[in-house]
Amino acid sequence: MKIPVVPAVLALAVVAVVAAVPASAADLSIGAPAPDFTLPAASDGKPIALKDLLAKNKAVAVIFVATKCPVSNAYNDRMAALGKEYAARGVAVVGINSNKTEPAAEVAEHAKTHGFTFPVVKDDGNKVADAYGATRTPEVFVVSPKGDLLYHGRIDESQDDPKHVSSPDLRNALDSILAGKPVATPFTKAFGCTIKRV
Repeated sequence: MKIPVVPAVLALAVVAVVAAVPASAADLSIGAPAPDFTLPAASDGKPIALKDLLAKNKAVAVIFVATKCPVSNAYNDRMAALGKEYAARGVAVVGINSNKTEPAAEVAEHAKTHGFTFPVVKDDGNKVADAYGATRTPEVFVVSPKGDLLYHGRIDESQDDPKHVSSPDLRNALDSILAGKPVATPFTKAFGCTIKRV
């Protein structure tokens, strides 16, 4: 029986479709180099570069956020508190909004309203979200000064009530890093709204 030959044009089309699919979050493994990025701050368009933040801090927490996602919004106060507390301890926080449906002006107003003292940048075309394999809001990636991924996952396990949190995963990771210890649980499953790419 003769096996049909796939035309070259069709083969290229299949490759193009596969290449257009965002990488899954599992593709960026713990210890792997985190993709560098420079994105404009939603507030004033000033470029914020990961490499600049890494050069000045003991770690950087990259958090993919949203303005309309109820899960991300449930963490607004916690993200604001984390940003202030850990900035004083040498950890930078940067929020990334990759949602096509949320313009920069809306993102800037949302950050101001909720007291985010850390920069929130706009990822137009979701290029950085794709590079990280980020799929949810909120979703966290903690990067070492060398650029290696140290933690990936959720902020904690309870979106509904901060008083009922029994597993403050992001805090635990940051505290371990600041103490010079390995992160005991470097990966947790992020949950929340999907990043709106289209």
